[in-house]
Amino acid sequence: MFKVSLVTLSVAAASSAYSAGFSLGDQSATASGSALSTAAASSEDISFSYWNPALFLNAKKNTFYISGAYIIPKMDVSNIEATDATTSSISGSSTNTDSVDNTIVPSLYYAMPLSDDTVAGFSINAPFGLSGDYGDDWAGRFHATETGLQDIALSFSIAHRVNDWFSAGASVQVHKAEVTLESAVGTTVSSQGGEGVGKIEADDIGYGYSLGVLFTPVKGTRIGVGYRSKIDFDFEGDVKYTSDSPTFSGLVSAKSLVDADVSDSLTFPDILTISLEQALTPKLKLGLSVIRTGWSSMDEGLNIDFDSDQDNSKLTFGFEDQWMYSAGLTYDYSKKLTLRTGIARDNSPVTDEYRSARTPDGDRTWYSMGGTYHFSETSSATFAYTYVDIEDVSVDRTDLTEDSARGTYTADYSSSASVISLAYNMSF
Repeated sequence: MFKVSLVTLSVAAASSAYSAGFSLGDQSATASGSALSTAAASSEDISFSYWNPALFLNAKKNTFYISGAYIIPKMDVSNIEATDATTSSISGSSTNTDSVDNTIVPSLYYAMPLSDDTVAGFSINAPFGLSGDYGDDWAGRFHATETGLQDIALSFSIAHRVNDWFSAGASVQVHKAEVTLESAVGTTVSSQGGEGVGKIEADDIGYGYSLGVLFTPVKGTRIGVGYRSKIDFDFEGDVKYTSDSPTFSGLVSAKSLVDADVSDSLTFPDILTISLEQALTPKLKLGLSVIRTGWSSMDEGLNIDFDSDQDNSKLTFGFEDQWMYSAGLTYDYSKKLTLRTGIARDNSPVTDEYRSARTPDGDRTWYSMGGTYHFSETSSATFAYTYVDIEDVSVDRTDLTEDSARGTYTADYSSSASVISLAYNMSF
């Protein structure tokens, strides 16, 4: 029997090629230009409040910042071999080069100073997300076809400058997450019931918070620490089955595959960011960051409960906590133009044992550049480009009990991504 799995929340072949796991790293075109090297410590603008809410203090007036990242992922899947649950070989192309979708990731921030030392703010972000579609006819279709995740977070923040060398901030967040999964179900053998399509759609609202501090021990040195909490979701939705096979109704009659309500609980990871912004000269700044993502909160993966006679479905993620390391430079070329560059190493939480068609993730290296042009003292535009090089990986799903209803699957993956980010900042 086909065991449905909400693996849409893993790093499926999708636009999450930008950041390891299924997190989305582009919350600020300014930060992306130096590969997030000053994420929790930057003095540049309010968009860095995503990593450290104390950085809303970068606003001296009412300030509006809007950013968008256009993610262009590329993934080549080769040497594909698969069997269904009856061990029958599945026909289909041995390669797949059109399984990831371009997407836009927006962010919006607004800051309102309440006094010289206190700033209130709110923001809208997409912290986690992915989008991809292998297609309905490829050989690995019993493991994955369409996958989608959208997480939108609304945050309300307050930041306060305690004295000349210490500031703090906090926020509360409301997350709305929606997930979609589609894959082939049944078998390719008509006498065993034939082949159909199963699709899950589910959603939930979760809540989180963030805390941050900023230290300026000496002029030109800023040290920031920011923490974004875990978010608990109790997803609820339904699964629906369709088929053109005349024998597929037998599986429905046997209650092996029936439309039903589904549910599962997942905890999205927490994120700790530690950053340094150090002035090297009056025009040149060095940025260093380490970012820890607590992916082990999703280690056990999914255990989908069906409101029917269908057995629970399990997909083990085996995720491990991981660190991202980045370094970058910011150079004030002139009063109007600021230039940035950076490099980062972003380690994948996916382990070899549990890598799958929905988690073909590998370690990443970012190469970033960007700049800001100041039209006036109150408005500016920012551009950033990041190339993400992802290590080649292989998937081997030939010896896992939880795949008994999906069959076996092996393939090699080669992936990369380009990210173009634009932002506009205005104060009044």
